[in-house]
Amino acid sequence: MDIIVTSPPASVTTETLVQVRGLFLTVPASAGPVNILRGMDLDIAAGEAVGVVGPSGSGKTSLLMVLAGLERATSGTVTMAGREMTRMSEDALAKLRREQVGIVFQAFFLIPTMTALENVSVPLELAGVTDARQRAEASLRSVGLGHRLTHLPGQLSGGEQQRVALARAFAPRPRLLLADEPTGNLDRATGETVMDLLFAMREQSGTTLMLITHDPALAARCSRVIRIADGRIA
Repeated sequence: MDIIVTSPPASVTTETLVQVRGLFLTVPASAGPVNILRGMDLDIAAGEAVGVVGPSGSGKTSLLMVLAGLERATSGTVTMAGREMTRMSEDALAKLRREQVGIVFQAFFLIPTMTALENVSVPLELAGVTDARQRAEASLRSVGLGHRLTHLPGQLSGGEQQRVALARAFAPRPRLLLADEPTGNLDRATGETVMDLLFAMREQSGTTLMLITHDPALAARCSRVIRIADGRIA
């Protein structure tokens, strides 16, 4: 499979895309409240690729969920593209996520009754994109799946399903891509192929990346690596 970059790599700017200040996340539990994030501060520049590492349970995925607007912080502020997310309604968060954020998880989260093309195009259609089908097809072709447009997820390999998920994440042209262990369900060779695609597409589009991974070598491909321990940036 050929990976073609049609424009020069985007450079990191001085613009801050994401700013986190004094971020706390506390969740209830039968034994008492659990402090997951404990006063976290973080700046991510537009165009930057940030690798996030740390032990299981340290708060990596919780940080991603807060940045995606899928989890409400207990206190502190999160600002994305100049907009304070912590003050937004659920509808406003959903709109910001739809317009600004792409997410790739370890699980593929494809709708099993929809074709690859439909899995990518339907979210675009729901967002009101007028050329949704054409954009979805172009995104699938960019990940080497032009010959799999009409296949259902069950007819695709794990690597192909994750490539559909990549195409879906990049098709809306997000400013921020959040990736949580995107190779966790793949063998090493397939995972390397998927990550080569992810980094190539990020370079071509200039998308800012936050990559959560247990693999130090994978994190090292990012322009900056941060370590989280006990809910704080170490």
